Amino acid sequence: MQTTDNLVEIRDLAITFAGSVDVVNGLDLDIPAGKTLCLVGESGCGKSVTAKAILQVIDHPGRVSGGSINLRQADGSLLDIAATRPTSPVMRHVRGADIAMIHQEPMSFLSPLYTIGNQIREALTLHSKVSKKEARAEGIRMLEQVGMPDPERRYDSYTFQLSGGQRQRAMIAMALINQPRLLIADEPTTALDVTTQANILDLLAQLQRDSGMAVLFITHDLGVVAEIADEVAVMYLGRIVERGPVREVLENPKHPYTRGLLASMPRLDGDFKSPLKAIPGMVPPPALRPAGCPFHPRCEWAVAGLCNVVPVRDTDLGNDHMVACHAYGPQAAQITRTPLRPPAEAVAVAARKPAGTEPLLSVRDLHKHFPIRSGFFQRQVGAVRAVNDISLDIYPGETLGLVGESGCGKSTLGQTIVGLHRADGGSIRFADGANPPADLLTARGAEARRLRTDIRMIFQDPTGSLNPRMRVRDIIGEVLQVNGGHSPAEIEGRVQSLLSRVGLSPDYAERYPHAFSGGQRQRIAIARALASDPKLVIADEAVSALDVSVQTQIINMMKALQAEMGLTYLFVSHDLGVIANISDRVAVMYAGRIVEIGSTEAIFRNPRHPYTEALLAAIPGRGINKHRVRLPGHVPDPGQQLSGCPFADRCPYALPACRAVLPPLEGTPNHRFACIRADELQLRTVAGPPDLVTA
Repeated sequence: MQTTDNLVEIRDLAITFAGSVDVVNGLDLDIPAGKTLCLVGESGCGKSVTAKAILQVIDHPGRVSGGSINLRQADGSLLDIAATRPTSPVMRHVRGADIAMIHQEPMSFLSPLYTIGNQIREALTLHSKVSKKEARAEGIRMLEQVGMPDPERRYDSYTFQLSGGQRQRAMIAMALINQPRLLIADEPTTALDVTTQANILDLLAQLQRDSGMAVLFITHDLGVVAEIADEVAVMYLGRIVERGPVREVLENPKHPYTRGLLASMPRLDGDFKSPLKAIPGMVPPPALRPAGCPFHPRCEWAVAGLCNVVPVRDTDLGNDHMVACHAYGPQAAQITRTPLRPPAEAVAVAARKPAGTEPLLSVRDLHKHFPIRSGFFQRQVGAVRAVNDISLDIYPGETLGLVGESGCGKSTLGQTIVGLHRADGGSIRFADGANPPADLLTARGAEARRLRTDIRMIFQDPTGSLNPRMRVRDIIGEVLQVNGGHSPAEIEGRVQSLLSRVGLSPDYAERYPHAFSGGQRQRIAIARALASDPKLVIADEAVSALDVSVQTQIINMMKALQAEMGLTYLFVSHDLGVIANISDRVAVMYAGRIVEIGSTEAIFRNPRHPYTEALLAAIPGRGINKHRVRLPGHVPDPGQQLSGCPFADRCPYALPACRAVLPPLEGTPNHRFACIRADELQLRTVAGPPDLVTA
């Protein structure tokens, strides 16, 4: 029965695809009025399709095949959305006016053909009778409210003229322009860097306090959950397996799936080098839903004859805490709540460089500028200074993490090293000990071909980097064919070996990329990168878009491969939790420059640059967030010539001298930083415990 405390009540919801495959099966969920409910779980659990069902926008051939979605309307009456035609005037009013949605990738939902203002105005005029002038004024006011810089100019800008964070703010403005009573946010910050994510979360919290709207926030990041949620619901294979107040669920998790998600999170409060615990296996497709408890094939507590046979029911634990697990139901006496499987073997970590070891890669005074052209004759009128005077070393067998906000030049640096861009100045020296040292910028002929074999890259989006028309066998084997000297039998054996090495069945060689999950595609991309036996692998945001459990599997696998094959990594990421758990050293990049570099322990326990402090402070769900350092503005326009410290305009500690002097990168050999006030500042660290504690 609907209560006045709930804006939406979902009961026994079933969503069916392809005629008979239930993606969501018997889901019960309450969305309280004026509060934030976080819905968490891995990809394939049904989170996004549940959100689309609330708006009746499920993609064909999906449909709501059972249950009810009751929305309490402004006059107190109930509307069963599940029983309402998607194209009816009632549902058109509900969408946008009563319920609005923010999507994960704004570029997929904002039209590149119309200005941001045009799209916001359309959302407003569909539900309100306002003039064009009034709509413009309201749109600019909303852009200002969501923190858009220079809102009047951005109102007339096109999507491609905005940064990722600005596009997300534009989508939020479009969703909130009609003051909806429920905002559905589907992974709105997953692809954003940590500082932009923190600002977006703060913005949503402030808008909720001002308007009293309810928020359904879909995410797989439990740090975000700890930051913003009032209640949390954990979803697995189409149903809720645990639900309760956020502190109760995160500090006292009951379901083994919830415990597994928490254990998979990269840790910042203990030993950075301790192996992460991954949930074994992956979410099965709905068509192959296991009998009994759907989680039992991956569960540490599973008991044969019970968990794989008897359907699981919800158990009320008190304090509004619900769990669907046999360990708390009538058969609880049969379950031992300790892992029945042996613990995963610890992943060996490559030793740190011994004193005096020659670097594998030495970058000196590297510059990469992209020309800005204008006019009929496309004359150069400026330059985008993506990489400015970068110098760093990467030693054999180590992992150097590279962090910073979007637009700071991380990916450009990695792509320049691997040869996708030609540098405008400086040198990149590669010395593997087996061949004479070579400069990547001047190498030609056979030497250049050898370097392309020794230095490989893993891209952020495996879907975009894997040819959809080629089988896995050909995707991996192509690398060996290009290098030459391998017979078809040798190539086949090598492909089979690589698939096994990255944790995939050799039988998968016959499949195409579309037949795999995101985590499996990334494993294929890693296998392709390893096909040439490289010495240096550049991983560009290789795990940023993956679920936390799959992310942990990939990190552990990359550590194991490093120990087994002696690999060296340059690991580019905006996720500091990932960087902390995979890196030996960390370089912090801002506006095309390295502003701090040192051991992982030094960077996270003793940051010396204010930008590093701000990045650490923005990590969601950490104790440091009680004393936030929020960064105004954005990374400076790389097309503008800067004087002084590039971070000065955003730095809370900046002095007039900071805007006049470009600080050099100095300090000890193991910890260098570019800040003229470093010796007098006491910056915050992540030494304290996290906000969320696993049981």
